[in-house]
Amino acid sequence: MKIGITCYPTFGGSGVVATELGIALAELGDEVHFISYALPSRLDLPRERVHFHEVVAPSYPLFVSPPYTLALATKMAEVAAHAHLDLLHVHYALPHAISAILAREMSNGIGGGAKLKVVTTLHGTDITIVGQDRSYLPITRWGIEQSDAVTAVSSYLRDVTVREFGVRRRIEVVPNFVDTRQYRPDGASPFARALARDGEVLIVHVSNFRPVKRIGDVLAVFDRIRRQIPARLLLIGDGPDRSLAERLASEGGFEDRTIFLGNVAAVETILPATRLLLLPSDAESFGLVALEAMACGVPVVGSAAGGLPEVVEDGKHGFLRHVGDVDGMADAGLGLLRDAELWKRFSAECRRRAERDFPTETLVARYRAIYEATLSG
Repeated sequence: MKIGITCYPTFGGSGVVATELGIALAELGDEVHFISYALPSRLDLPRERVHFHEVVAPSYPLFVSPPYTLALATKMAEVAAHAHLDLLHVHYALPHAISAILAREMSNGIGGGAKLKVVTTLHGTDITIVGQDRSYLPITRWGIEQSDAVTAVSSYLRDVTVREFGVRRRIEVVPNFVDTRQYRPDGASPFARALARDGEVLIVHVSNFRPVKRIGDVLAVFDRIRRQIPARLLLIGDGPDRSLAERLASEGGFEDRTIFLGNVAAVETILPATRLLLLPSDAESFGLVALEAMACGVPVVGSAAGGLPEVVEDGKHGFLRHVGDVDGMADAGLGLLRDAELWKRFSAECRRRAERDFPTETLVARYRAIYEATLSG
């Protein structure tokens, strides 16, 4: 097949999954064309059967901002025509599904050949935050309804979409996946292993540092833990609440125990050196970083909200507490970190779950089956 993939090229989960999916499809023999405003953060080129097409939105004095949605649709239609694409797989309903539907209509209006199809994958904030803005809800719902096939990364996200948008069409749940050959317990780099001083445990948080991630709770949980045992906090990522984290660490007197690594492309070289992942978000539509940590044998302490309980089983792969329960999360983390045998058991269960339930091969095959069904429909 010839497949066009559009995602946000940032370090977020949707872009990571889209990139890994495209790479896996190319390795299976498909031809993949990434279409976005920048090269996806985890896509290293050149790769056989993988192409990248940059979208440049024109500026014009009458435009309040460059019309990216229209520029993307135009580039999609252009690539579809020149590369003879079979379908567009877009990650995020808004604006990617809208652009893809416009491209489909433009391409199919030319006439001749098989019709271009659109597969839309819902990842989270396109539904739970952006899409529920009253001004965007109608067009988000339209984009979902007009797609030829729609998937969601968790049952939670599918149910929210059906409930909040009144969508009646079929939405198939295809969870995120992890390459357990790349994410593994023995994969820590010398740099990562050197981050902890003698006797310290490394605790990690990875996110886009937005309010939904509850960065203040991350720091508060760590503060309680480090008062009881020697520990150091690694903060991976960047975003609007990074300055909040820096201020809280400074005001709390543990700035010297906190390491800001920024955006890290090879996070799989850092995670295996850590002992605990903190993820106290308001809600996670899936929690890809939790799955990546689990593949590296790292238990998770987070919120029992959204789709995270579909990935992390409380009391087996870590502990989940109510949103905002900082004391509960800290106590759970301390219990794991103080009991070497318990941590070892949880670590093994984390790795086993990643290998058994979220393997790349199985879930990429499910996407290919959706493509084939869509193209034959």
